[in-house]
Amino acid sequence: MLAHRPIGLEGMDNVLVDDMKKKGLHPQDIQLLPDGGGWLLVEFGGQSKEEADDQAHRLMAALQQQPNPPSMKLYDDPKQEQHIWLVRRSGLGATARVPGAKDTWEGWEDSAVPPEKLGAYLRALRKLLNAYGYACALYGHFGQGCVHTRIDFDLVTKEGIIRYRSFIHDAADLVLSHGGSLSGEHGDGQSRGELLPKMFGPELMQAFREFKHIWDPEWKMNPGKVIDAYHADENLRLGIDYHPPQWSTHFRYPGDDHGSFSHAIMRCVGVGECRREHVGTMCPSYRVTREEMHSTRGRARLLFGMLQGDPLTDGWRSEHVREALDLCLSCKGSKSDCPMQVDMATYKAEFLSHHYAGRLHPRQAYAMGLIYWWARLAALMPDVANIFTQTPGLRRVTTWLGGIAPQRRLPAFAPQTFTQWFRQRGPRNVGHPQVLLWPDTFNNYFFPAVGQAAVEVLEAAGYQVAIPAQSLCCGRPLYDFGMLKLAKSLLRQIIETLRPQIEAGVPIVGLEPSCVVVFRDELGNLFSNDEDARRLSQHVYLLSEFLTHEAEDYQPPQLQRQAVVHGHCHHKAIMGMDAEAQVLSKLGLDYHVLDSGCCGMAGSFGFEAGHYDVSLAVGEHELLPAGRQADKDTRIIADGFSCREQIAQTTDRQALHLAQVLQMALHDGPHGPAGDYPETHYLRQVDAPQAPSPLATVACVGVGALAGGLLLWGWWQARRH
Repeated sequence: MLAHRPIGLEGMDNVLVDDMKKKGLHPQDIQLLPDGGGWLLVEFGGQSKEEADDQAHRLMAALQQQPNPPSMKLYDDPKQEQHIWLVRRSGLGATARVPGAKDTWEGWEDSAVPPEKLGAYLRALRKLLNAYGYACALYGHFGQGCVHTRIDFDLVTKEGIIRYRSFIHDAADLVLSHGGSLSGEHGDGQSRGELLPKMFGPELMQAFREFKHIWDPEWKMNPGKVIDAYHADENLRLGIDYHPPQWSTHFRYPGDDHGSFSHAIMRCVGVGECRREHVGTMCPSYRVTREEMHSTRGRARLLFGMLQGDPLTDGWRSEHVREALDLCLSCKGSKSDCPMQVDMATYKAEFLSHHYAGRLHPRQAYAMGLIYWWARLAALMPDVANIFTQTPGLRRVTTWLGGIAPQRRLPAFAPQTFTQWFRQRGPRNVGHPQVLLWPDTFNNYFFPAVGQAAVEVLEAAGYQVAIPAQSLCCGRPLYDFGMLKLAKSLLRQIIETLRPQIEAGVPIVGLEPSCVVVFRDELGNLFSNDEDARRLSQHVYLLSEFLTHEAEDYQPPQLQRQAVVHGHCHHKAIMGMDAEAQVLSKLGLDYHVLDSGCCGMAGSFGFEAGHYDVSLAVGEHELLPAGRQADKDTRIIADGFSCREQIAQTTDRQALHLAQVLQMALHDGPHGPAGDYPETHYLRQVDAPQAPSPLATVACVGVGALAGGLLLWGWWQARRH
């Protein structure tokens, strides 16, 4: 193959692909692979696509003439090429934390030999691994003879560490016997420093020592590296003294050993994908600050140090950890973009729950974390509530009291909630298959037009729409402030209330992606052994998922328009955007899905005082420029409430929910001009409040006095304690 001069030649074995299947990584991408028990991915380049394809065809023809030719497949579609590369690039994520298997570690992860000796080395290496009883996948840059692997070393018992050190000495002898190198890409570091005399011999090692002494006569620069190196069993991150505290946690961490928070924290292996600056969602705050402490890796390292008590000694009360997590947008981008699926949003919620246990949270936690209760109260007198949040003078007081950035506008409460509208309207399509529409806090109390649009769409698809019999909330805003006990009680109430629907298998459609993620992710993490929680999680869908997977014959009217689509971070991380794309394609939209980036609002994050500048900078990475540059007749589609708020508050555009776009198709039809129904027709924004009536004025004074009294009482209690 190398004789045909490819520009890339990568290898991966069947163990790697089997690990990917066990972890559910890229299932559709794996299906692209031809039959086999090991694969070589060969890439050609040229001045044109045809030239590159011709080189590939010549190689395939030459291989076909060989005895026992391998199965082969040519990928020359750019999308397929991207997907097949994802399989290879997922090597690290696939081979670490495999369900039902021991943890695997680096330590012999990038040995290299001349490519012509690679086959012999791979066979001998697998024989050595089997002799030690070690399991691993083998993959790497085979065109350069570099082999990557993670091996299930035992690094926490004395016997296991002795065995590990013995193995790397034997492996070093093996690779050197093939004319190779101990490390072909990543460097030797401490883990292979003691092996270097085997590779270079005493004369060269002495030359290294003398050269280093010229520049470092006091031996202060990297002592113990390369020259007079530490032994491989010194300075282990774990070792026989590794006994992390087994603190009680709210989340169960079912994907980690015994549900251990300490084991979950060790998911980060330091790859640094979170330090990317242009691709993917994570890590939004790092892209703004360029500070390691604001990367997923930096936060994971701080949490590990907190558990070890070295150097952080304050445990859950650590201000260093709180400071690092303060700019975490809880976007869940790390759960999908990180090869190790480090769920920093969950770790942040867990930390904050213990950090503030027994003491007051910041005031924005009570203003925005408890928005469900504030919204229920406001729904009794929406005009009065809007006077506090929309009138210029009172709005400044309200935002200050709530710890909200003064640059932000508070969304107005709707004059009628979605649930009020729905119950007044009465049921339709009685006798048709039933679907339960989830009235989340944001679309129920602030933008009921989204829920109304969803009802119209689902009924047009042939379903009878129902809503829960009583007011419920999944508790999404509570997680951002670590109010997990309260969030768990809300979920328990949901399980009890929806038990008849759960038992009947009634599908539940959610409109706010972050709320759907609570059911699909947090619910199972908080109630890992609860059968009803598991069944509930399996029956909750986004609107696009429901229309794609459950209403398979659904075909919306055509809407021949252009659109820019922004995926909510939780949507991309947990559910993916495939179902959304399928529905938009059925609509006939000429749409473009933004490649990466968080909106920057991220629930309450962008509203909080002190976060405004970071929030705006995150949005400016991609979403906000795309919104400003879009033609006025181009629809902007964003399912997330916070995403739409960021667009509305920082550009002259407003975004639509998918439900509203589908409703638009029902009204406009395939040929209606783009200007027939402006975006505001579907948004139905609440007008600015009018001058209050005498009764409303009295109510305002009363509510204001009550709120002020509560705040003063809270301040006094904080002073006392």
